[in-house]
Amino acid sequence: MLKYLRKMRKQHGFSQAYLAKQIDVSRPTYVQVEKGERELTVSEAQKLAQLFDLTLEDFLQGKEKKEPEVVLKKKSKKAVGTVPLRVEIPEDKVKKFKEVLLYILSEVGAKPNIGETAIYKLLYFIDFNFYEKFGKNLIGATYIKNYYGPTPVEFVNVVREMEQEKVISKVKSIYFQYEQKKYLPLRSPDLSILTAQESKHIDEVLALLAEKNATELSNYSHGDVPWKVTNDGEVISYKLVFQREDPYACRDYDALLEVAAGDDLIKALGPMPKEEYEYYENLTKKNAKRD
Repeated sequence: MLKYLRKMRKQHGFSQAYLAKQIDVSRPTYVQVEKGERELTVSEAQKLAQLFDLTLEDFLQGKEKKEPEVVLKKKSKKAVGTVPLRVEIPEDKVKKFKEVLLYILSEVGAKPNIGETAIYKLLYFIDFNFYEKFGKNLIGATYIKNYYGPTPVEFVNVVREMEQEKVISKVKSIYFQYEQKKYLPLRSPDLSILTAQESKHIDEVLALLAEKNATELSNYSHGDVPWKVTNDGEVISYKLVFQREDPYACRDYDALLEVAAGDDLIKALGPMPKEEYEYYENLTKKNAKRD
């Protein structure tokens, strides 16, 4: 446990002082824990497990979270697998990810509440809300369910490449006495890669959510159906957006059903993904049974 705790702390880039503050002990007391001179209480272990994004059981057993291997492809190629241990990202998708991230940073990155965790959630709602509204991907990143909410698995590798290209810079700041990772854009985003529809959509999500801090965004994401019904550590399916309820649903599904009543759904509502068509069809059948 001693080597494990030090290893996990260093992996996550946490200082001893930071973890001491998180579990409400002094730094010397925390140092005693790492040296094996003091046992953790159950509540302290729970807090550390949450910080390392682990269950209490896995933390106490010294387990590490298995993250999928991420490979940035140089040639466009469709990623293989639904629950990937290896995520291959096409070059065009990587480019779009970079420009959307730069756009987010240029618009709201300077806000004191927008650190890495908040950016994760903004990307998630940009991607999933767009898929619900238009039936297609904007970035199409792969998100997994973690304790603090949806996490884009490609983020670390994309950001590392952007740092090497000197288009962003990672800095650490303090937000309400907590360490926070922030990213500063070193160039303007290339907006030519985004359609007018995509740019407008991103602006709408930022206007809705960018004033929330990381904790508020994490709590908000925990109420979204795609996150709620997915098991811990698994990939969140985009198809689940069609099961959303208020306040997360981007469409008034009841109103759309009224418009489509008595007509062919495809004709009434226009082209849509198969999953969305089946969602409307099932609702129509349920309503017919009630009548």
